[in-house]
Amino acid sequence: MKGRELNQEPNFESGVPSKKIGHFQEDNFEYRIRPGYGAGLHMTLISLTTRASRVRPTSKVFSPQNHLHFHGGSHPQGYKDVSVIQKHEAWFVKVVCTLFFYSQPLNDSSLDYLSKNLTPSIEFQVVEWLKHPAFGLKFFEFSRVNFNITHSFWTYNLLLRSFCNMGLHHSAKVVFDYMKIDGHLSSYVVGFMISAFARTGDFGMAKVLLAEIQSDEVGISVFAVNNLLNTMIKKNKLEEAVSLYKENLGSNFYPDNWTFNILILGLCKAGQVDQACVFFNDMGSFGCSPDILTYNTIIGGLCRANDVDRGRKLLNEIRSGDDCSPDVVTYTSVLSGYCKLGKMGEASALFNEMINSGTVPTAVTFNVLIDGFGKVGDMVSAQSMYAKMVYFGCAADVVTFTSLIDGYCRNGDVNQSLQLWNAMKARNISPNVYTFAITVNALCKENRLHEARELLRELKCTNIVPKPFIFNPVIDGFCKCGNLDEANLIVVEMEEKKCYPDKVTFTILIIGHCMKGRMLEAIGIFNKMLSVGCTPDDVTVQSLVSCLFKAGMPTEASRIRTIVSQDMNLANSSSLDNNVPLGINRVVPVAV
Repeated sequence: MKGRELNQEPNFESGVPSKKIGHFQEDNFEYRIRPGYGAGLHMTLISLTTRASRVRPTSKVFSPQNHLHFHGGSHPQGYKDVSVIQKHEAWFVKVVCTLFFYSQPLNDSSLDYLSKNLTPSIEFQVVEWLKHPAFGLKFFEFSRVNFNITHSFWTYNLLLRSFCNMGLHHSAKVVFDYMKIDGHLSSYVVGFMISAFARTGDFGMAKVLLAEIQSDEVGISVFAVNNLLNTMIKKNKLEEAVSLYKENLGSNFYPDNWTFNILILGLCKAGQVDQACVFFNDMGSFGCSPDILTYNTIIGGLCRANDVDRGRKLLNEIRSGDDCSPDVVTYTSVLSGYCKLGKMGEASALFNEMINSGTVPTAVTFNVLIDGFGKVGDMVSAQSMYAKMVYFGCAADVVTFTSLIDGYCRNGDVNQSLQLWNAMKARNISPNVYTFAITVNALCKENRLHEARELLRELKCTNIVPKPFIFNPVIDGFCKCGNLDEANLIVVEMEEKKCYPDKVTFTILIIGHCMKGRMLEAIGIFNKMLSVGCTPDDVTVQSLVSCLFKAGMPTEASRIRTIVSQDMNLANSSSLDNNVPLGINRVVPVAV
């Protein structure tokens, strides 16, 4: 028997990278050799048979239980084939590794000896000793061709996991194909490989594997398919996931509750609630019944889509059924839907129903209700709900205080909001970006600019990454009162916090400088706006052009119009972004 010739620096085939691998060192064998000592190593093989009888068999160096297993289920077939390796076998493993790596091609006597003494457990140890899976795969193929060894499951396991951990998934596919040929595939192995490709985003290969396995009539666990669907949805491949589910129905795949929960959750998050309801209604056709997680997902999706009545209907369905009972998440989802629509009467009635059913509300439940009452201006009910929150032992957090502050600001009671601000800080609860934005905006509406300015200084000392909508009302206020220097200073501080001016900020500054007759600075701000890629709208352009004409600068006005008409796609709307809660006048008188 002649072995295949291997070069001193192996050129790996079968999907394995052909680069030189530097992990392998002679020190791994605990003695030093030179490649030219092939004859001495051959003598070691002969002497090994006489040493083996003098080694105590109770000395053990390896236990297969220490190695990683595939997920799910009991030990795969082949587990019992791996026995404990003893010292004389460990020495033999080192000799085989050395022969394989340094003495290619092997002579006939070496090949004959190895063919008689290599076992699946020894072969597993050799692959492990070779350290790098590329070397291990080469020895695997060498022993497969020359010695006709039936490799153990643990050899495949080691190679598969090693390649996948190194990101060499296509090399792992080579090992997978060998497993398929040798009849070692199981649903656990298939699931592992499909999940490995899915985690890298290679859904095409994951689907190819799934199709190959089904054509070979190898069972595929529902866990593996669920894992693939879940990974696809997390990586924004919702439509592909739904198509994959439909394609595999009836092909040795039968969905379970988790399959439906994964798809329903993905569809609800994407706002496709009607499609989610189709899956929800189909569950019974596959012998599945919705659990509380299914109900909570679909109810939450309906309420976020403002279809609260259907959500409430499902809540009543749960209460009247025997399969499961509504929990605090179920009630809170419907309460949030009512509060969003301003239907606080229905929300209050449902809250009382919840308490009477024995369901204990959480801080999230109270925060939803406090925010709802605050937005409709009913601060008496909001404070009453806050008192109940304390009674039920729920700790108020920054969301609680921000909702109360927002409610009082909406009612024009800024002083009460500031008292809550101080009470929050006394409890060591730090305000968030929305607490700052709400309070600053309310102070600016009452022309309390210096108090708002102090809050901005306080914001500067926090770790909060602010948004332009916090600074814009203060900048607007100082521009309107003619204090442009303070407005420009705020912009500098804003940029120091890695918060850059938006379209509203630039428009405020341009109009503010025009009002004070500082036209050249207004033009400079406009040019900066264009240079940073911020597109002006009609309000910005028309305000600047009108002021330039009034200031006797028609040439500059025409230039601005030309630049905008040539290079900018102007918004069709003649107003500022409606999402920005600022009190900027649409028609601004200009002082020139």
